[in-house]
Amino acid sequence: MDMQRLASALEASLDPAQNKQAETALLQEQRKRGFSLQLLQIVASDAYGPTARLASALYFKNFIRRSWTDEEGNYKLPSVEVVSIKRELIGLMINVPSNIQYQLGDAVGVIADSDFWRRWDTLVDDLVSRLTPDNARINNGVLQVAHSIFKRWRPLYRSDELYTEINHVLSKFGEPFVQLLGNTDQLIEQNRNNKPALSPYISTLNLMMKLLYDLSVQDLPPIFEDNVTSITSLLHKYLVYDNPVLHTDADSEAGPLELVKSGIFEVLIIYSQKYEDAFGPFVEQFVGSSWNLLTTTGLDTKNDVLVSKALQFLTSVTRMPQHAQAFNNDDTMSQVIERVVLPNLSLRESDLELFEDEPIEFIRRDLEGSDSDTRRRAATDFLQRLLSQSQKLVTAVVLRYVNQYLSEFSRNPSANWKSKDTAVYLYSAIAAKGAVTASQGVKSVNELVNILDFFKANVAGDLVSDSNVEPILKVDAIKYLYVFRSQITREQWRDAFPLIVKHLGSSDYVVYSYAAIAVERVLALTDAAKRPVISPTDVKPLSAQLLQHLFQLIERNPESAKLQENEFLMRCVMRVLIVLRDGVIPITDNVLSHFIKITTIISPNPANPRFYYYHFEALGAFIRFAAPSQPEKIENSLHPVFVNVLQNEIQEFIPYVFQLFAALLEANPSGSLTSYYTQITQPILSPDFWSSRGNIPALVRLLSSLMARGASYIVESGQLEAVLGIFQSLIISKANEIYGFELLESIVANFPPSILDTYFATVLQLLFTRLQNSKTETFSSRFVRFYHFVSARIESGLGADWFIKHANQVQDGVYVQLYLGIILPDTQKLARPLDRKIAVISLTKTLTESSAFAEKYKKGWSFTCGALLKLLENPPVIASTDDSIVDQDVDDMSFGVGFTQLQTIRRPTRDLWPEVTDVKSWVGQTLQDANAVQGGKIKSFAEERLAQSPEALHVLAMYMSK
Repeated sequence: MDMQRLASALEASLDPAQNKQAETALLQEQRKRGFSLQLLQIVASDAYGPTARLASALYFKNFIRRSWTDEEGNYKLPSVEVVSIKRELIGLMINVPSNIQYQLGDAVGVIADSDFWRRWDTLVDDLVSRLTPDNARINNGVLQVAHSIFKRWRPLYRSDELYTEINHVLSKFGEPFVQLLGNTDQLIEQNRNNKPALSPYISTLNLMMKLLYDLSVQDLPPIFEDNVTSITSLLHKYLVYDNPVLHTDADSEAGPLELVKSGIFEVLIIYSQKYEDAFGPFVEQFVGSSWNLLTTTGLDTKNDVLVSKALQFLTSVTRMPQHAQAFNNDDTMSQVIERVVLPNLSLRESDLELFEDEPIEFIRRDLEGSDSDTRRRAATDFLQRLLSQSQKLVTAVVLRYVNQYLSEFSRNPSANWKSKDTAVYLYSAIAAKGAVTASQGVKSVNELVNILDFFKANVAGDLVSDSNVEPILKVDAIKYLYVFRSQITREQWRDAFPLIVKHLGSSDYVVYSYAAIAVERVLALTDAAKRPVISPTDVKPLSAQLLQHLFQLIERNPESAKLQENEFLMRCVMRVLIVLRDGVIPITDNVLSHFIKITTIISPNPANPRFYYYHFEALGAFIRFAAPSQPEKIENSLHPVFVNVLQNEIQEFIPYVFQLFAALLEANPSGSLTSYYTQITQPILSPDFWSSRGNIPALVRLLSSLMARGASYIVESGQLEAVLGIFQSLIISKANEIYGFELLESIVANFPPSILDTYFATVLQLLFTRLQNSKTETFSSRFVRFYHFVSARIESGLGADWFIKHANQVQDGVYVQLYLGIILPDTQKLARPLDRKIAVISLTKTLTESSAFAEKYKKGWSFTCGALLKLLENPPVIASTDDSIVDQDVDDMSFGVGFTQLQTIRRPTRDLWPEVTDVKSWVGQTLQDANAVQGGKIKSFAEERLAQSPEALHVLAMYMSK
């Protein structure tokens, strides 16, 4: 493909109508040498349009993410290509437009994760050499590259390696950075009235604030500490800086001044939190300036981030007793509430516009709290910090304002309804102590207020009334119950829950969405004894109507992007199905039809990862509880939909679909392998699906489920070798070794020894090679578990002797080295109770049923006995099976990056010997029975082989006499 055609394919990859075809062509092209350099050539050249250049930068970023190194850190690209990329990328990034810079910056970050600094030790010197005294365009490019690399330090935990890297950077970059900070300040002054010249220097300052944070995030650099007076002076100068030339007309988009000041506040926050000794003397002037900024900055949304950062800084400072004391009197506290807190808690016209025009965005900002840069969130955090320092004073002052706003509302409810919204929000802020948790809401409340009395007097009426209540006040009422849900008793919820359910019928998007959010969380709520607060028996009579209504709300707009906009509704569907369990069976047809319809609509355009995650969780719950009683119906209905996902390569859905296929198979373990499944067996054995790491856990489970239902088909169709080939590719990879062992255990569990005999020596050869050349702790542990898994399965024709036979085919005598050097010592390291239980059964059966240990490995018999007795000192206790479904917080997930486990169909940990409940008793009985059957041989072996270990002989005799 020539460069022009490549550029056209890249541009087409951004067009939904041409995306699939373009991606296929690009996948073919990227296998060729030099592909990455071609992408950079397109990015660099003005001969291609801006869309093609941006598409090329995007593809380059993702290509580097996939193709730079393997899990061992080895380059996947040819060395000449690696060298060229490192040589060209920095200069290129400095000279391209900013939208392309961001994409290349991400690529630089990926490379830096792997190579910086030891394999790219020239990078900082290269950056410093490119800095200029006054060329803002070049400097900004250099600083953007530096930020792309150094921002990686922000979330990392302290380590020697990390600090070595930071010190390497500071030794080269620290002094030029401080000099550039001073130069930039001078250039801003010199060009104060020249907007075209001034704007790039303000951008430089903004980037330098980000870098000041990056370089300080782990520890205070000595060069910054040495220059702390000049740096803080410059920070304060630009915190109070104003210049009409830089003012913008936009109401909603932050301008350059707002961005710089927000960046300064981020630096101030970390310095006040971490470096009080160095920064403490300067705090007072920043507190005064922050107060002035907060009381003079307008309510335009372009100021939201700035105001939020200022409030976060005051929140941080207030934790210091010497600064908190300044607020500790009635007059000052009243001013703080009136001039800082209330203006940022009260609803603005822009909030109402968001409520009406972008309701889902209103919900996400207001409810989730994931975006702390909202004024309300930041003002609430500040108020709660003050409350933690002076609870009585803050409570008294705030309650005065709450009552004042409630009085304003009561005088004219229709005109002053915003006053009530402010009152409820303000009261909730001081009533809650601590964060709102995902599972329980507020767990601790301010003992100086009574949340239930306030609810009855001021909030409940808005839930009960069907008319003349502003939608936002209904939202406030629902949210109040949501936030304080764990403070409400089971009996009180019996009255309140129907009121929330009723609001699912509201015509207002935000109201019914909040109702769904509250219903879902209350259905998941349990008391101290882990009993549900809302009994499933109370939900079941409503379930059919409730689910039907929720599906209607989801499907109200059948356009793909709009249908999947509201994840809160789908999460509520999921929760109702989890509570309903097998109560869904009578309404299977209706629920199934909705799932098929929704999957079909969203498949061509997966737009909201949270929505389709909950969609597949809900579908998983449905399969889990409905499929065991009617497997054929559900399989027949869902198979075409799932196969369509695979055929159309809908990457976002494929890992979910593999899990759901496996769940369908597992729901009917005694069924035969129908043609639906035989048709997908060959495709899932092809390398294409396995090349995506996100597919691997789900594919291993699906393949294991297929083998459990259709082992004979796998053999008859000649596909076992393909399965073993997949095992080989997994087991040689440190990243996938755990899945290799899972697949191997499934193979051993589902095929008879007569089939396994052909391949097992080769399997062991692969395992032994890994043990010898690149053993990891995880690999060793899983290998030991696998050995015991085989050794314990004597009834299936396996056992220790079978393993020994095949091990010694690989290398004569290797078993003894393996057993004494790895298996026995690492058996004691097994941590999971089920693994330890398998080891107990394996070792016991080795003592009682292995011919090799009875006749050949006499010392090994005594070593085995010692290992068994040591395990029994702390006998594994298997917890009772718990079929509850664990919630997963989607905010902690990285959708699209890897595998996402569906919790509703998580495969339970399986006890292969459930009949063995008390392992000590079982060991004793097994030894006694074997001794009796073998005419006293076990006792004789013990007396002979444990003669040098009288204590072990005594303990074993005790087990055998019980």
